[in-house]
Amino acid sequence: MTVFINSEDRLSIACNVLPGKQPTVMFMPGFFSHMQGTKALWLEQCCRERGQAYVRFDYRGHGESDGRFEEGTVSDWLNDTLLILDHAADKPVIAVGSSMGGWIALLAALARPGAITGLVGIASSPDFTRTIYEKRMNDDQRREIDRQGFIRQPSKYQEEPVIITRKLIEDGEKHLVLDRDKLDLDIPVCLIHGKKDADVPWQKSQALQKLIGRDKCELILVPDGEHRLSRQQDLKLIDRAVQNITSLADSE
Repeated sequence: MTVFINSEDRLSIACNVLPGKQPTVMFMPGFFSHMQGTKALWLEQCCRERGQAYVRFDYRGHGESDGRFEEGTVSDWLNDTLLILDHAADKPVIAVGSSMGGWIALLAALARPGAITGLVGIASSPDFTRTIYEKRMNDDQRREIDRQGFIRQPSKYQEEPVIITRKLIEDGEKHLVLDRDKLDLDIPVCLIHGKKDADVPWQKSQALQKLIGRDKCELILVPDGEHRLSRQQDLKLIDRAVQNITSLADSE
């Protein structure tokens, strides 16, 4: 059932809650994605079949939630995640993040170490705002975003271009993780990444594993996997990882 929870700035954030046994699996979607995506619905069905609690939701400006996408920032989407974590999810939680959601999941785990007891990252894209600005934009685009505050970038996932704002890029600098010496996560983590990912290089997940520590973090590379990792074999791999992290979190 979809419910709406009001944020501090009075936006309604949509979430769907499936009751069940703990730990609760909580799915964090990617940039410009939503809770009706293939992976989000697949994991819900898997959790339903084994009686495990599950939560999926839409960030502001995404899916069924209030707000305009182009007005959102990493801080906003992290706050929406913490809102749902605090008010809709029975704790403890296994955080599952896809692409940008992998970054958000890491930030949420650092912000709520007692509530999140395990994490699965799927094609995680930490620090993607800096990557967009430094590697995906040319000099003309950087001058344009600095001058007018936004640019429109073509997307291979939709017909309309995606609006990238200077506010998004600048806010992302507050949340960078790849330039840290380490990530203080005392929870089991599994990172899954396709080696044929053309959007987010698999080396980002490799760098995250190093920051978290190989004793706490497993890295699974899918040789023929692309960014979405939504084939049937990918979905089954993701759910196996969720079950494994669940068992590891229960044993600690």
